[in-house]
Amino acid sequence: MATLNALKHALREKAKATASSPKQPLSDTQYSAGFDILVQGSEWMTYQDFIIPQLSQLLAPLFNSRTHISALEIGPGPKSLLGYLPGHLRRKVSKYTAFEPNGLFATRLEEWLCSTSERESPLLCLENPPDIHRIPFVLQDNIGNGTGPSDHDEKYDIILFCHSMYGMKPKHRFIERALEMLVERPQGGIVVVFHRDGALHLDGLVCHRTASFPTGVASVANNDEVLDCFASFVAGFTMQDLDVDKAMRVDWRQVCRALGRREEAHPGHLLFSSPNVMATFTQYATTFPELTAQVPLIKGDKTVKNREARLHRPASVMRPTEVRHVQQCVRWALKHGVGLTVVGGGHSGHCLWPNVVSIDMGAFNQVHILTPGKDGGDSDSDSGALVVAEAGCKTGDIIRKTMAAGVTVPLGARPSVDAGLWLQGGIGHLARLHGLGCDAIVGAVIVSVDSSKALYVGCVPSQHRPAGAVRPENESDLLWAMKGAGTNFGIVVSVTFKSYAAPTYLTRNWIVSLSGNLEARLKLSEFDNLVASKLHWNCSADAYLYWEAGQLHLGVTMFESSTTSLTFATPTPTPVGAILGLEDDFNTVDGVGLFEAEMYVSVMHGGHGGGKTSSFKRCLFLKGIGEANVADRLVAAVETRPSPLCYLHLLQGGGAVGDVAADATAFGCRDWDFACVITGVWPRHQDGTEAAQSVVRWVYSVAGNLLSSSSGAYSADLGPDPRDAALAAKAFEPNRPRLARLKHSMDPRNVLAYACPLPKAPIEQKLVILVTGESCAGKDYCADIWVSIFNRYTHKGLIARVVSISDAIKQEYAEATGADLSRLLWERAYKEQHRPALTTFFQRQVRQRPRLLEEQFLNLVHSAVDVDVLLITGMREEAPVAALSHLVPDSRLLEVHVQASEQTRRIRRGCYGGNGDGGDGDDNKNSGSNLTTLDYRPSLIFDNDTTGNEAAERFAEYYLLPFIHGDLQRLANMVRQVADFPCSGIEFRHVLGISQQPGGLALCTSLLQTHFTGDWAKVDAVACCEVGGFVYASALASRVNLPLVLIREAGKLPPPIVSVIKPPSHISSLASSNSKEKRMEMERDVVPRGASVVVVDDVLSTGETLGAVLQLLAEAGIGVEDLNIMVVAEFPAHRGRELLRQRGLGRINIQSLLVFGGA
Repeated sequence: MATLNALKHALREKAKATASSPKQPLSDTQYSAGFDILVQGSEWMTYQDFIIPQLSQLLAPLFNSRTHISALEIGPGPKSLLGYLPGHLRRKVSKYTAFEPNGLFATRLEEWLCSTSERESPLLCLENPPDIHRIPFVLQDNIGNGTGPSDHDEKYDIILFCHSMYGMKPKHRFIERALEMLVERPQGGIVVVFHRDGALHLDGLVCHRTASFPTGVASVANNDEVLDCFASFVAGFTMQDLDVDKAMRVDWRQVCRALGRREEAHPGHLLFSSPNVMATFTQYATTFPELTAQVPLIKGDKTVKNREARLHRPASVMRPTEVRHVQQCVRWALKHGVGLTVVGGGHSGHCLWPNVVSIDMGAFNQVHILTPGKDGGDSDSDSGALVVAEAGCKTGDIIRKTMAAGVTVPLGARPSVDAGLWLQGGIGHLARLHGLGCDAIVGAVIVSVDSSKALYVGCVPSQHRPAGAVRPENESDLLWAMKGAGTNFGIVVSVTFKSYAAPTYLTRNWIVSLSGNLEARLKLSEFDNLVASKLHWNCSADAYLYWEAGQLHLGVTMFESSTTSLTFATPTPTPVGAILGLEDDFNTVDGVGLFEAEMYVSVMHGGHGGGKTSSFKRCLFLKGIGEANVADRLVAAVETRPSPLCYLHLLQGGGAVGDVAADATAFGCRDWDFACVITGVWPRHQDGTEAAQSVVRWVYSVAGNLLSSSSGAYSADLGPDPRDAALAAKAFEPNRPRLARLKHSMDPRNVLAYACPLPKAPIEQKLVILVTGESCAGKDYCADIWVSIFNRYTHKGLIARVVSISDAIKQEYAEATGADLSRLLWERAYKEQHRPALTTFFQRQVRQRPRLLEEQFLNLVHSAVDVDVLLITGMREEAPVAALSHLVPDSRLLEVHVQASEQTRRIRRGCYGGNGDGGDGDDNKNSGSNLTTLDYRPSLIFDNDTTGNEAAERFAEYYLLPFIHGDLQRLANMVRQVADFPCSGIEFRHVLGISQQPGGLALCTSLLQTHFTGDWAKVDAVACCEVGGFVYASALASRVNLPLVLIREAGKLPPPIVSVIKPPSHISSLASSNSKEKRMEMERDVVPRGASVVVVDDVLSTGETLGAVLQLLAEAGIGVEDLNIMVVAEFPAHRGRELLRQRGLGRINIQSLLVFGGA
């Protein structure tokens, strides 16, 4: 799929080669028509999925800190980006200025921003009409001549460059001009640039923050009229001569059709890649000279190993030669609020990042070997020599020097890799015998990116500690993090390793041609089960799947290590020989020679394509590579390779790697047999071309296909590319929460923002609020207010966002019918016109895809990995908490049902009639209904009959904010997790153990009382069954001064009683196979008929126990309408709410303090 930039280049080259007529700039009409074609299709999703969310997240802290915001937008087009921000942000904009030289756009923008009788302005709180200048934004000061702003001293809180700064050269000068127009310090302002298709080259300006969207796509109808308009828009001109222009249009159509991609999902359309970047700048963007005055600077371009990183243009590359230089870099970054990247061996694709300062650690290149007794006297090493490797060392340097001393360190398999690999894993051919590279780390020296202090952790020989270095208070946590995630918590200066005796290696190679999928699956299964699994830990077997000479091949290399004097002159037979035949060759090598023994270096594709290649890799951990669901995906990956040089490399794990507990080091992925390195390779002369990008897309596609079958992902390759987010989510497995908390404490200002992405430090569980309700009740309006309340808590680092579940269907509808997606999403009148057809389309999709709503819900939640509080509107599912909570068992799911009187809704419906909503206008399945017609009870109900924000804000403060209160997290931390109890494979949560913690029972009782959404004064009794319920219910009943109704096993209460069958609890059924029927009972007259009762229990899991309790209360004359349920902890995976609803008990209000995944 060619990029729009590649298309532009091709169109201009075609014009240059075939036309002699002068070029003619586009008229406003021609430009407007082309722009509309671009943004009304899939390109709008770039706005929806990238530009608007990024802008909202970026601006929230700035807007929340000020009462009024002044904004300047440069090249906004027909609509302002600010108009798409959440309402609570839009209402802060009190002054709006724009430079829009396209007259048609300027007119449309002015009309859009002005209120009419039919619609409100998206910027409601402007103090004056928008000031729109129909001229370009220029560098010279043209104020006072009628072409610029009237006030020479005009300053802005935010300045937006909206559409790629087209025609602005040099771009850095325009940004510098904008920086001069920001409000003065200390408050300051921000300049935001959105740029399509490629990096910005800004001549030393330093970004405050960057983000990228490499997966943007422009979809264009494949017909002559549309292509003629689109091609001239992309090229930027037409031909003056009409005959020449007519002929050129024919040629340009051919270019578009040759470069555009066709997909079944987009019939009748051509697709072009449209990557986007966002770069933001503050008044500190020009402060780089402060740093160069203190720290040495690399002259010219920095050459790094990774070809992808070479395409990035950093602001500059510093070359510190002393630890104090590194500290000065950190102090400068902290002072000015910018990020840094670190260059070691240059293997990472993100070691250089556009417009970000990089620190090249190459001057720290010494290796020191300290034998016992010569390490400063405080070494804890019992394994012999220690190896201190500085951060600029390469693996090859370390192996060469340690071999000379007769020792080695189990590092990676390539000589040019550096500290970034050891700190994030380090998978080499000694891993099965001695563990990963990070497992050999016993100490490290780090420069803190919070304080800029030099720190040392673990065993660091005294002579290798920098002057003034100190041990941090969290030393054990930091050393733990160095072993698998060490690039995220500080700038590493040196690492101390324990060493092992240096071995000699025997390598053997086999290559087998494969006839197809069946044979490939068979050979992979045999290799896995009959060869690899039988090897001793001093042996490892790697496999390669690749295509050569028109056929699929399986290559196998076995590595056998020995520290004895054995010469391997006559290698012993191996299981491989019985499966693959005689080896093609065998060699005896030392640790240095081993680097050249890799099959892809010496054999495949003529020795890695003759060495003149570039590559892109991602790595997943796999088990059962011979199983059909895995083997078929591996073979399909090789068959669909976009370049003949692409291959899969399977490095064997197990052995000592799996002997380390998953939580013993930050490297949490331990249960795997093979690390599958998905390796995309292309000829070096294709760097930066569409051919290279197609290989990158292939790597991500293969990784995505394998991810669900994997045991985790390797973090060493991952960075800020948003396509890495799904892989990073599986990179550290059980250690993610601990790493998130440590990242928050060690790098609170996100100086190392471009390292492998870690999750944010969790507040509590992610809070997902489903905003449902009646048509025209104002659901979107309320959701917007509630998000603003959450976002006011910026001191907690909260991110809250509103999304609509109906947007996905609208996108599919637009693609199927040609409707304008942006208008469907944002213009109420246009949406109402399409409502009948849209509803029919949705119903047809549900019939064809019965799980459509679940898919859409999961897509929304999973795409909001960085969000703490997610509000979802447009929900059509009945009883959505019961129906959907099991899909996200680690998140808290609430439903807030918004309702209003018929009169209020009629007024809000206004002139659009029908059942359009005053907020989102979506045809909710429960729209128009009142609460009495529902067969379930929403979590919360909000009556939205009053005007203004006050009632909605009070509701959020009283009912929603308590769910992010720290007391709930304190309570959750008291719940101990017990592995393999009551049987293997169960992660037991000891909820009852809260009462055994100091203050635990008091805290839990207090939260049960305050979180109850009913009125305790109207409750007659608290009921509970043994044993867990007794503990919490008795304390609660005492606190609220209510009688306690005891429900016990049969035979333990005096008559008269009522009883029902007692089903076993979820945990009891796992612990015992005893099928003997039991009953539970309560005293008949302990509570009068029709009394209001709150049932309290420790756990809601399958719902069987609570169902029996409710049945018993019904026998005693207590109706559903008189019952409430409160539990300490809920386990949504077992679908207890849904079971109760199916039994006709869905109208009972169920509340839980805590939510856990698992048992």
